[in-house]
Amino acid sequence: MDEVLLRSLTPSVIGILVRRGADFAAAEDAVQDALVAAVRAWPADPPRDPKGWLVTAAWRRFLDATRADAARRRREDVAEEPAPGPGPAVDDTLLLYFLCAHPSLTPSSAVALTLRAVGGLTTRQIAQAYLVPEATMAQRISRAKRTVSAVRFDRPGDVATVLRVLYLVFNEGYSGDVDLAAEAIRLARQLAAAVDHPEAAGLLALMLLHHARRAARTASDGSLVPLAEQDRGRWDTGAISEGVAVLQAALARDRLGEFQAQAAIAALHADARSADETDWVQIVGWYDELVRLTGSPVVRLNRAVAVGEADGPRAGLAALAALEESLSGSAGTGHPVPRHAAVAAYLHERDGDLALAARLYAEAARKAPNLAERDHLTRQAARLNARRMR
Repeated sequence: MDEVLLRSLTPSVIGILVRRGADFAAAEDAVQDALVAAVRAWPADPPRDPKGWLVTAAWRRFLDATRADAARRRREDVAEEPAPGPGPAVDDTLLLYFLCAHPSLTPSSAVALTLRAVGGLTTRQIAQAYLVPEATMAQRISRAKRTVSAVRFDRPGDVATVLRVLYLVFNEGYSGDVDLAAEAIRLARQLAAAVDHPEAAGLLALMLLHHARRAARTASDGSLVPLAEQDRGRWDTGAISEGVAVLQAALARDRLGEFQAQAAIAALHADARSADETDWVQIVGWYDELVRLTGSPVVRLNRAVAVGEADGPRAGLAALAALEESLSGSAGTGHPVPRHAAVAAYLHERDGDLALAARLYAEAARKAPNLAERDHLTRQAARLNARRMR
C-alpha cells in the first residue's frame, strides 16, 4: 500500500466532493471512509485509476450518509446530479489550504485540520504527534470541521495565513510515527507549486535550510547541541543546495517578505564552513530587514545575539537594553519576549560576568518550553557555576 500516494490524493478528492455539493465535514468523513476501504482493497486488487477509485468510493459513502438523513433530502437531490468519477481538473488542494487556515479557527485547530484534510493523516497520527489523547484530537478536528463547513469560497484566500499555519506545523517538529517537520516540507512544496507567491518559496527554502541541520541538533544522549557546536559534516548538503536555489529564485523577484529574510539568515549559517567563519555582519543586515518587515520583539531579540557576534558582547547587550526599554510598558510580570533570559545569559557570559550569566541561565531553564531545552539551559548554569568554583 502506497501511503504517500493516498495522502497526496486526499485533498484533491475532498475538493471534488466539496465542489459537487458536499459540505466540508461530510466530504472529509466520506474520504476518510474511502481511504480505509482503499487500505483493505488495494493490496489484492490495485486500481488503474487510484484517484478515480477514491472519488467514486467517497462519493458513494457521502450519498449513503445523505440518504440516511431525512432532514437533508433536498440536498440529497442536488448531490445526486454529478456522475461518479474524477471530476474537473481544478486546484482543490489550494482550496483546502485556504479552508483549513480560515481566520475563524484557532492556530492549533487550523494546524490539525490542515494535517487531516491536506496532509491525509489520521486522527490517531495527529494525536500522537501532539502527544494528546486521540479522543481529544478528534473533538478538536470535529469542531474545526463544523466551523468551516458553511464557508463559501467567493473570494481569494489569504496566502499569508496559509503560510503561517504551515510554519506552525513545521515548528512542532516530530514525535510518534509522524514527522511533522517533513510533512510540513511536503505540504510547502505543494503550495509553492500551486501559487505564484515569493513568500511560499521563501517558506519552503527556510524549512529546507533548517531541516538540513536536524541530524546534528541532538547528541547521542538526546541533549541539544547549539548551532556553533554542531558537526557540520552531518548537515544535509542536498537540502541546503535546494533551499539556497529556491531562495535565490524568490529573492530575484524583488518582493521581499519575512520568510525570505529568515531563509537568507539560515543560508548564511549554512554557507559557513565553521562557526568562526559565519558572516555575522550580513546576518545583522538581514535582521534589520526583518525588524523593518515585522517589528517583532522576538526578531529584535535574535538581532541582539547577531549584533553581539558581529560587534562584541557589549554591543549585543546594548541592543538588548534597547529592546527592554521599548517594552518597558508591557503588562504582566516577567519579560514578555520568550527566551530573553537565555539570550541575556549568553551575552553576559561572553562579556565575562559568569555569576549573572549563571543566574540568568537558571531563570531561562525554569521558563523553557520543553524538557530538552530546560536540560540544556540547566547544564549551562551548572557549567558556569563549576567554573566559578575553581
